[in-house]
Amino acid sequence: MRSAHTVEQVRQAEEVLLARLPEGALMQRAAAGLAYAVGDFLGRVYGARVLLLVGAGNNGGDALYAGAMLARRGAAVDAVLLSPDRTHPEGVRALRGAGGRVVEAPRGRPDVVVDGIVGIGGRGGLRDDAAALVSDLAGVPVLAVDTPSGVDVDTGRVDGPHVEATVTVTFGTHKVAHLVDPAARACGTIHLVDLGLDLPPADVTALQAADVAAMLPRPEATAHKYTRGVVGVRAGSEQYPGAGVLCVAGAATGLVGMVRYVGGAADLVHAAHPEVVVGPGRVQAWVVGSGGGDGAADAVREATADDVPLVLDADALAHVPALPDSSANPPRQHPEDPLTNRGWLLTPHAGELARMLDVERAEVEADQLGHVRRAAERFRCVVMLKGRHTLVAAPDGRVRVTTLGPPWLATAGAGDVLAGLCGALLAAGLDAFDAGSVGSWLHGAAATTAGAGGPLQASDVAAAIPVVCRSLLV
Repeated sequence: MRSAHTVEQVRQAEEVLLARLPEGALMQRAAAGLAYAVGDFLGRVYGARVLLLVGAGNNGGDALYAGAMLARRGAAVDAVLLSPDRTHPEGVRALRGAGGRVVEAPRGRPDVVVDGIVGIGGRGGLRDDAAALVSDLAGVPVLAVDTPSGVDVDTGRVDGPHVEATVTVTFGTHKVAHLVDPAARACGTIHLVDLGLDLPPADVTALQAADVAAMLPRPEATAHKYTRGVVGVRAGSEQYPGAGVLCVAGAATGLVGMVRYVGGAADLVHAAHPEVVVGPGRVQAWVVGSGGGDGAADAVREATADDVPLVLDADALAHVPALPDSSANPPRQHPEDPLTNRGWLLTPHAGELARMLDVERAEVEADQLGHVRRAAERFRCVVMLKGRHTLVAAPDGRVRVTTLGPPWLATAGAGDVLAGLCGALLAAGLDAFDAGSVGSWLHGAAATTAGAGGPLQASDVAAAIPVVCRSLLV
């Protein structure tokens, strides 16, 4: 499990470690990891031209000490100090003592820029002078220290000018900004330097392959199709029959014992998937809404009557009954409401989530973590915000992020496949939070496998899901 901790959690853990280490040892450890990452990125150190952009405090100190280590190995290291009166003094002395230079402005084009402008406690975009300097260096690879300067570390927001890093070298643990867009887009590749911090559990995490393998449903030796779970699909319509076929394709990937279909594309579904049972009956979970068109409201009502977990996608999202907004009213139990204490998974993209929360799409895209958490709390459901990095939020504030999946996955029908897959995982016994996060991970991994670096279609993703599962179960 990859954990993303808050600034406060990291600082508290650092204070505990600092109390046990000699003075300056932690910064030296971080600087050594940063210097190694710079050398690894360049493929050499001797003769390389390195420019440090140095702000105040320990973030700038890390950059300066790393620059000193690189200078001792033969790199030409310059440092521009953006806050000369507050720059780490020992770091400046170390750099100069190793042969590095403090300069007023960049001398020519360096091979790499080290962004040590703002530490993890920074808020808001870059100041005008820093933004102008970063702009003048456009096109030069940037290695950011901990996080790209100008992004909000704890929210993933980007408010104003900021650094676009090629590589971000972070220390001790991942931070929220490394996983959550739009800040994560500015991070480039993440290089983690272990500092030996003792950290508490994080609310924002990302599943890894081993986690998904441990959570995949496996049939018992005495299993039959009903004990493995039956997932029902109420998707597709005369308007959008293909959505029903693709949703069933995601559900019928072998993770449950049976798929049942009720909808407006029965002939197409049966032709594509002869193993699927067409018609009503008992299920352990329903998937509702993909391509549902005008019949989505009836489909939600009928599925709700079965009192089983639901995946609500696409057209069904317009028919989710809202609970009182907890920003105005404290969360409380509503025993009479069908959403309370029930494992529902909602799967909107940014535009759909904006409509559900009555805000503009741009607001959702700018603060994805905040809005998906707000929706999970408001609707008392697990909410999956689909995107480049998909967020799955539980009403208690936990969030899992899926970071894999190629840009080619942005294709018509991919969301239908994902909804069906998540429904199958629900029917197999996973709760909504696990079903959403495991389903999203498998979906991204299947797209990576199916596309092999190139174009793909939604049906290709569905076909690759069993392949990915087999690789995990070996």
